[in-house]
Amino acid sequence: MLNKETITALFREKTSRPLPFKEIVQLLGLSRPEARALKRLLREMLRSGEIIINRKGMYGPAEDMNLLVGYFEAHRDGYGFILPEKPGERDFFVPPQKTAGAMRGDRVMARVESWKKREARVIRVLERAAARIVGTIEISRSGSFIKPKERTISFDLYVAPDDRKNAKNGDLVVAEITVYPTDKRPASARVVKVVERPQSPADEVELIIDEFSLPRRFPKQVSDAAKLLAVHPPAGPRHERRKDLRQLATVTIDGERAKDFDDAVSIERSGRGFRLWVHIADVGHFVPWDSPLDNEARSRGTSVYFPDRVIPMLPKELSEELCSLKPNVDRLAFTVEMDFDHAGKRISERFYQSLINSNERMTYTAVKKILIDRDAEEMRRYASLQPYFELMKDLCTVLRNRRFRRGSLDFDLPEPEVLLDIQGVPEAIIRAERNFAHMIIEEFMIAANEAVAEHIERLGIPSLYRIHEEPDPMKLDDVLRVVRQFARMGGTPLKAKDFAGLLRSIKDTPQEEIINYIVLRSLKQARYSDSNVGHFGLASMSYTHFTSPIRRYPDLVVHQILREILTKKVISDQRKKELETLLPDIAFLSSRRERLADDAENTVIRAMRAWFMKDKVGETVEGKIVGISAYGLKIRLNEWYVEGFLHVSYMTDDFYQYNDRTMRLFGRHTGKSFKMGQEITVRVDRVDLEEREIIFGL
Repeated sequence: MLNKETITALFREKTSRPLPFKEIVQLLGLSRPEARALKRLLREMLRSGEIIINRKGMYGPAEDMNLLVGYFEAHRDGYGFILPEKPGERDFFVPPQKTAGAMRGDRVMARVESWKKREARVIRVLERAAARIVGTIEISRSGSFIKPKERTISFDLYVAPDDRKNAKNGDLVVAEITVYPTDKRPASARVVKVVERPQSPADEVELIIDEFSLPRRFPKQVSDAAKLLAVHPPAGPRHERRKDLRQLATVTIDGERAKDFDDAVSIERSGRGFRLWVHIADVGHFVPWDSPLDNEARSRGTSVYFPDRVIPMLPKELSEELCSLKPNVDRLAFTVEMDFDHAGKRISERFYQSLINSNERMTYTAVKKILIDRDAEEMRRYASLQPYFELMKDLCTVLRNRRFRRGSLDFDLPEPEVLLDIQGVPEAIIRAERNFAHMIIEEFMIAANEAVAEHIERLGIPSLYRIHEEPDPMKLDDVLRVVRQFARMGGTPLKAKDFAGLLRSIKDTPQEEIINYIVLRSLKQARYSDSNVGHFGLASMSYTHFTSPIRRYPDLVVHQILREILTKKVISDQRKKELETLLPDIAFLSSRRERLADDAENTVIRAMRAWFMKDKVGETVEGKIVGISAYGLKIRLNEWYVEGFLHVSYMTDDFYQYNDRTMRLFGRHTGKSFKMGQEITVRVDRVDLEEREIIFGL
């Protein structure tokens, strides 16, 4: 059968050079109709970047022709980086003149120009991440251009007179890109709509939704399918045998504002230690492969969470009702049942579809009050469940200790939480509390994800993995230079395996948060892949995402694969090949959508900080230096979880220079220096709502 594997095997086993089309036909012994099918297949592989055609019209594998495929990460100064799709590969630097018009998140093919310097040139954009941009239109005699609001887009886009849509000079517009930039051709766009400049934080969020081209509503076909399911839930196939677990004491533990409950847990003491049940919403029962709901979830990739709203991956009829594990109602679940010994070692696991009924919708705050604060009222209210919470505490403790002993990194970094008043205006920005109850759920979900990943991998079935590669060795040297200023370390080189010990050694010290940030910035970003290379941050040999199918598409994919394993018993070779063809694209798209969601969420936080601080211009505030560069200091305030920038041009008491070896800024004449973690008093000089920036002065 002619497929991608046939072509790949041909280049791997039968030749060591690029081949013309006719020679491929001869080597494969194809008939005329099969040759036409080959042409279509080669075009598809060219589009995906698996093969390349050179100037002489010969085909060959991309990697054999010094080419690579990956994400493009753009920088505001015009250069960028390529994050290779192939696991284990280090990033490549792309100079400004060699980006070929690639934009943030694009899937690109690049030629490696220097392996030693890790430098590459983009030769083709395989897939565009953005179809629309938001920017300001500038109209003059020489023509009309849109200046993008997105900082990483370093070029303007030309707008033809007929494509302005009544936009006036200086208007903020949403535009559709009609021609993407290349080395030889500038970009152009047409105005889709003129938008009002934000008058409130809610308006700002609406603008950011436009900036990131996030979907506001579901297509009619998808909405209709969700409404139909809400009225007539599917009974499920006859072979779908469910285990009735409604008699188990079961709880969900989530944040106060959560509406979609993916997971619930049950626990008992067993003869050898603990028995834990992790119940996950059986979304796959309602959302089969390639259904309208599945295709929409795949294109969205993930739910996006803002302080005032959620843009869900699935319609609310499913995410907040039918699939959500609400209390005191029967719900369909996928259960991972695990036995652990007293030291936290998993000694057995079972997977099955189940029927559960959650006893309580618990919050992290309530569980903390019971286990840590020993709050009498809370303990009395949940007296029947308290023994189970105590067991959870014991199991969580041994699981965490075991995970850290094997080398898992312990980052306990605070995150901002925006508190809104009834008008939707931020009234405070605080550190989001992370307590022991968060750790309980975190450990139980990690255990379930590992159990599922190991089970599927052991069976040799293609699947999606959550991978996290080891840090770039060159970045380890940068980390070492800075960390030696804060922590006592010998003169030996820092290795990736030393990170866990380093983080433990600075636990509960004043330098803990700063070193955590430095180490975190040196690490690669976790992503999805159909190839398992392990998870460095968790020190896990095999890890996946299984526990959040309501809000993450990869989890839903793993559910469907595990469902096939349980119901069909034997997965055919043909089905394995189908999965091998399908999963790489799903992994790439899911990773890209995750990055987009993170960027959108961070942009909203930046905007909320600016709106919160706009009335505080002129005030003197205390803060801590959390970032240093040649341009100035990044400062986080002590009173609010707000970050801003002190530019060197605002530091007028001296000429300041940056030492990249020590990551310090020092005055040439006064000798005054600034380092990471240093306390500093600054003045709020300016708040730029347009750029979503807070500017400090000394």
